[in-house]
Order: sequence, then structure tokens, then C-alpha cells
Amino acid sequence: MWAYQKKLEFPVNITKRDLKMAKYMMEQYGGPYGELNAALQYLNQRYTMPDDRGKSLLTDIGTEELAHLEMIATMIHQLTKGATPEELENAGLGAHYTAFDHATFPANASGVPYTAAYLQTTGDYIADLESDMAAEQRARATYEHLMDLTDDKDLLAPLAFLRQREIIHYQRFKELRNYYLKNKI
Repeated sequence: MWAYQKKLEFPVNITKRDLKMAKYMMEQYGGPYGELNAALQYLNQRYTMPDDRGKSLLTDIGTEELAHLEMIATMIHQLTKGATPEELENAGLGAHYTAFDHATFPANASGVPYTAAYLQTTGDYIADLESDMAAEQRARATYEHLMDLTDDKDLLAPLAFLRQREIIHYQRFKELRNYYLKNKI
């Protein structure tokens, strides 16, 4: 169904270790407004879209969200690369290290594991698209908050890219919702 290209959608080349930013980035990895949740939500909602136009859009954006998840994981990995257990502990990542070492695990910045309870899907395609638009706005705001927490240009560039994609996704969901409403689908 998908063709995987062995490269990120946008390059991630972070050279400066920043354990606090890695912890904050986990919000977009396994938090309620993060990329994993968006991907699963859209890929599940696509089945109740009334036509191929809606199914295709949700498949495309849901798949792209998986690519964003891969970017976030890469950023977290690069921000923590080579950190000692003591450094991780001092950055508030001791519990994460205890359970997962340096591996990524879908949890938010507070360490709360991802749960499917975050998913918003009703089977009502207009309600779901409204929820998707709100999800994209929350993700955009989270990226802006992350950008406020760093001055690392190597980190700011992929964060700005991801923030822009949230804006585009919001626009596509809004266009689809408006199309359905206009055409009484």
C-alpha cells in the first residue's frame, strides 16, 4: 500500500545534545495532540468518510503523520545521543531510562504512556473533520511552544517544517468539510 523511501520528509541533523528539549519533544511523540495520535485517528476515520475524496485525504494525511512521527523520534534520538544515565536523571528522564534505556517509547513529556483513549472518532464525518481541524490547530500550537523553548537552529528548522504542515493539514480538512457541507454529502 505504501512505498517507503529511506529518508525523512525533512532533514533532521541535530548535533547539540539537549535532554530537556528531548523530554519536551516527547509530547509530539506520544501525547494526546502528537503525531502518533493524529496518524491513528485519521487512518481510522477514513473508513466512515462518505466518498473516495474523503478517504483519500485522510489516508494521505494519516500516512504523512507517520512520517512526522519518524521525524520526532529522530529528533529525540539525536537530542539524547550519548547521554549518561545520570544526565538523563538530571533532565527528568530517569524513569524513561529505567524502562526503555535510550529507546523511544510513545509517552508524553510527563512520561504518561500513549493511550488510544486520545483518539477522536465518531462515525459522523462532519464531526470527525471538525475534530481533525482542532487537532491540527493544537499540534500547531504545540510546535510553536516547542520553538519558543529553543534557539538551536538545527532543531528549529524541522520544527518549523512540522508546524507548517499542521497549517496545511488544517486547510485541507477545512476544504473537505466545506465541500461536504456545500454539496450536502
